[in-house]
Amino acid sequence: MYFPTYSHRSDPFALMRSMLRDFDTFGPSRTRQPVFPAVNIWQGDDAVAITAELPGVDSSDLEVSVNDNVLTISGRRTAPDAEDEAVWHRRERTHGEFSRSIRLPFEAEDDKVEARLQNGVLRVVVGMPEAQKPRRIAIKAA
Repeated sequence: MYFPTYSHRSDPFALMRSMLRDFDTFGPSRTRQPVFPAVNIWQGDDAVAITAELPGVDSSDLEVSVNDNVLTISGRRTAPDAEDEAVWHRRERTHGEFSRSIRLPFEAEDDKVEARLQNGVLRVVVGMPEAQKPRRIAIKAA
């Protein structure tokens, strides 16, 4: 690790800046890419809901498909506009094509899938087929 040689009295945050520079260079963000898009999934009595964070993605660049019991979210995020001679200081947001597949707990029917994109969050609701919904069995007294 690099320690600055000048006095810490003149710059009390020099050591902290040095450590942050080292972390940015060798930290965990360099070892693996985060999964994109990040999703939350939960199931209710009648449906499964999936939300995906898609900042900067237009709905025309998205595709949602269901095949058997696999939901796939795919699309393209375009690179930000920057001048050719621009110097990047940090570039953490990826761009390009992406795809994310999620196994559903049941076989979905096309007519029971609804998708909406609002404020950079895609919300997909997949309704459970009637045949697969649990049914309550009435118990008769003897």
